[in-house]
Amino acid sequence: MITAIAIDDEPIALEVIKSHTQKIPFIHLHACYTNAFEAIDLLNTGTIDLLFLDIKMPDISGIDFLQSLHVKPMVIFTTAYSEHAVQSFELDAIDYLLKPFSLSRFLKACNKANEQYSLRNSGNANEVETVFIKSGTGQVRVSLNDILYAESNGNYIQFVLPGKKITSRLTMNEATALLPAALFVRIHRSYIAAKKHINKIEKESVWINNIALPIGASYFEEVRRITR
Repeated sequence: MITAIAIDDEPIALEVIKSHTQKIPFIHLHACYTNAFEAIDLLNTGTIDLLFLDIKMPDISGIDFLQSLHVKPMVIFTTAYSEHAVQSFELDAIDYLLKPFSLSRFLKACNKANEQYSLRNSGNANEVETVFIKSGTGQVRVSLNDILYAESNGNYIQFVLPGKKITSRLTMNEATALLPAALFVRIHRSYIAAKKHINKIEKESVWINNIALPIGASYFEEVRRITR
């Protein structure tokens, strides 16, 4: 379980984070602060794993505040401004969320934090990566290695695994953001395929096991790069 706190001078923004974290089973939001200085003592104890941190605050910027800490937790920046994105990643931020952000985008950031947390605590850099996929009212933990492909079906995405399927209310763009580009490739406006499970590529389709999936004309060059 990841222990987190949130710092934002806007109470409404904190309520959004609180609402989102309540839906994510591996995040425990320990406290929320509108004044960053009130959180310093707690952060420096080293008991906080993850910090949701606003950048534009009246007394100190989130970036300056993070740099002042003796013990630095994982951080996800939350802000309405995009100009600090590069600097935030130079500070090894897990993610950079632009307000207003959706639950699915927030979940993607938390999944990244969870992967990093698992690696830090296991000491095994080769540990299989997993993601949490929202299904119905719950979250399902899935190994990325097990996902064969994802298919768009109206307002839902169907994640196909060996022997089962998981349906989630996501857009195709949200599914593309959730699945890392190093492991998955968009092959069609309605399909994302796992690179490691593709066993044949033809002019108009890719094959995963005995299933042929169509290649959209605008995605063909991206698919060809797999073989290079």
